Amino acid sequence: MRFNLDGLEVFFPYDRIYLEQYQYMRSLKQTLDAGGHCLLEMPTGTGKTVCLLSLITSYQMANPNCGKLVYCTRTVPEMNSVMEELGTVFNYRSEQLKLDRETAAASRTQQDEDDVMMDVDNSQQQQQQQQQRKRKRIYAPKQNEPKANMGPIPNDGGAGGSGALALCLSSRRNMCIHERVLRESDREGIDAACRSMTAPWALERAKTDEAAETCQYFDGFQAAGEATSMPSGVYDLEELKKWGKGKNWCPYYLTRQAINHATVLVFNYQYMLDPKVSKMVSKELESESIVVFDEAHNIDSVCIEALSVTVNERNLDQATRSLGRLSSEVARIKASDSERLQREYQNLVNGLVDQGLLEASANEIGFSSNVLSPDVINEAVPGNIRRAEHFISFMKKIVEHLKSRLRTVAGPRGGVISETPLAFLHRMITTTSLEAKPLKFAYSRLSSLLRTLQVPNLDDYNALTDVADFASLVATYSEGLPRFAIIMEPNGSSLPGASDPVIQLACLDSSLAIAPLFKRFGSVIITSGTLSPIDLYPKLLQFEPCVSESFNMSTFRPCIRPLVITRGSDQLPVSTKFDDRGDMGVVRNYGSMLVELCSSIPDGVVAFFTSYSYMESIISEWDGMGILRQLTKSKLVFIETKDVVETTLALDNFRRACDSGRGAVFLSVARGKVSEGINFDRHYGRAVIMFGVPFQYTLSHILRARLEYLQTNYQIREQDFLNFDALRQASQCVGRVIRSKTDYGLMIFADSRYNRHDKRTKLPKWILQFLGDGQLNLSTDTAIAQVKHFLRVMAQPVDQNALKEVLLSFEEVEAMSQPSIQMIAP
Repeated sequence: MRFNLDGLEVFFPYDRIYLEQYQYMRSLKQTLDAGGHCLLEMPTGTGKTVCLLSLITSYQMANPNCGKLVYCTRTVPEMNSVMEELGTVFNYRSEQLKLDRETAAASRTQQDEDDVMMDVDNSQQQQQQQQQRKRKRIYAPKQNEPKANMGPIPNDGGAGGSGALALCLSSRRNMCIHERVLRESDREGIDAACRSMTAPWALERAKTDEAAETCQYFDGFQAAGEATSMPSGVYDLEELKKWGKGKNWCPYYLTRQAINHATVLVFNYQYMLDPKVSKMVSKELESESIVVFDEAHNIDSVCIEALSVTVNERNLDQATRSLGRLSSEVARIKASDSERLQREYQNLVNGLVDQGLLEASANEIGFSSNVLSPDVINEAVPGNIRRAEHFISFMKKIVEHLKSRLRTVAGPRGGVISETPLAFLHRMITTTSLEAKPLKFAYSRLSSLLRTLQVPNLDDYNALTDVADFASLVATYSEGLPRFAIIMEPNGSSLPGASDPVIQLACLDSSLAIAPLFKRFGSVIITSGTLSPIDLYPKLLQFEPCVSESFNMSTFRPCIRPLVITRGSDQLPVSTKFDDRGDMGVVRNYGSMLVELCSSIPDGVVAFFTSYSYMESIISEWDGMGILRQLTKSKLVFIETKDVVETTLALDNFRRACDSGRGAVFLSVARGKVSEGINFDRHYGRAVIMFGVPFQYTLSHILRARLEYLQTNYQIREQDFLNFDALRQASQCVGRVIRSKTDYGLMIFADSRYNRHDKRTKLPKWILQFLGDGQLNLSTDTAIAQVKHFLRVMAQPVDQNALKEVLLSFEEVEAMSQPSIQMIAP
């Protein structure tokens, strides 16, 4: 479909469009026209990604001064999915522009002809050709189709008919093509092996030492020089590696050089929000760029984690060993190559900008400063840490001070201590006789030293960099409003009885990491299927959206059935409240409920619990009661663990069980990996059961500090934030069940608290539209009856005519939007 939206020609690659898709694109257009930011909640499974890509790429084409589209995702599979959808959008646009050129050429030819009837016949024939070339919308769920429209596109004006270049960026582990490096088992090993062959000092050594190994792809990339340009196209990770291998160029470094020439960039949140990464990747993006955060319901948590640091005894012991290694290395180089250290000293005298630390390329330095205040950027490094040996002594004092604080916390008179950065810094200065200003430079000075010493495996120094990061953040943010809290706990371990004292520098203000983006870029789009209640995000992130909208789901049948179960079959209330969760009646009712639901629901069922500890305890109780034996009679049981490999294997086997017809139930945890990135569409998820309300652990000292900060500075009440956070997590869990209009599923909220008005009204609008009074305050028996009726109705073949009724055709879009929208004739 090709239509005009408020003066913008939009290329939408499907023949029909949902009402909410049209409304969503109109809100996006209003945001871009206003040059502001927006919050948009779009129902899951309704084509949010294709709407974003179609509208924004069309806007870029119509406005040449518009910057890049920067699309931020959470996972690598999501990244590849976005690139595949973008290939479809660009392919459709290219076809349409090619038809325009053919039509224009044919029109010029026909003007020279005298026969008017021939002109009419040709015009009709061109219309028929265009109708035949239009892509037909397939409404069935996507299967594993071969990728098309990917890679370099040299014909018909390039990608999208306008020479567009779309790239995705990821880590070395996902982009490396060197066989020896890929044999390393983990990310740290791959990074170290890559640096050992691509760092400037490694290349210099290779010139004199024939045995020194370098990377042929990096060498080829450097040898090509300015010729290393990428042709127009859409490149996901596989296409990047394939094209890089063919050119003998390293795709990891190639994409980082090609960023400035790209039209669309797709990468992880951290590349924009984490200062350590963003300074190396996104610093060159123009202010006119359009930034999209997809699946951004947890964006405030991501911002806080980016600026928080945790240090424990094990980290400090590793930092001490790292300082010992650095000291030995400095002594060795001092004896053999003292000029190298002297050059570094002179650079530090000149300042960070002059020595190039802030502009160092990715193969020269492995990390960048987490935060840089203006005096750190513009001034020379303080004299007392310029010499390498002086700086090492300086860091040893910091490590020893942190160790002494941990010993105090873990001692007999210890306990939990909470301090502001200013109080912590004052005590550190008093105890160690250090000055505050050099502490701000700790991270940058360590970075310079590791580069000077030519350290290939920077991950061996992670503990030391955490300590330097901690010191820099404390010194930088000690003045003014306390946006950080320093929490010292005698036991930070999740294992009962284990002693693991920790010092946590916790960021309390989520706006701190994202504020530079709102200030720097004209439009930042925050979107997800579960942003409700949407009015809290502007307070948390401290920005004013010009558009804030939540959309309903248009549907031809009630494909979602939310049920609120408040009682078991014996009419006793069920809840995971702390006072009730250990009650044997509640445990037994939850077990019986799961057994009955699994007996009535075919294929896959997913159950979410509030925490790992609660899931482990209730499964143990169920095993003693014989409930698990009953459960396995109807379905195989798979359980999420904290181990990623185990969980991935369990998911694969869960899908195999569903494919074979045996059926399976997957027991998982809210806020876990499965609740965030895994879709249970079609027969993999006919029902999602949410056992309890997934509140955060309210006795957490970090959470208490953040709640106090929100109450004091933003007037967000404690209970409002806790409800908001718990309900968005519950919505995210149950939203896994529906991924298209033809899909269907049950959303079962098993806790009496969901029956309360203040809880359920915080669910997204597209869930509430299916939640009637008859689905509230149910017992297990009445819920089972509704489940069976719903599945009988949904199991009938899809009425294709009814499905088309919720889709808008050309004529319907034209009719509903007159006079503001005029359709462009095919």
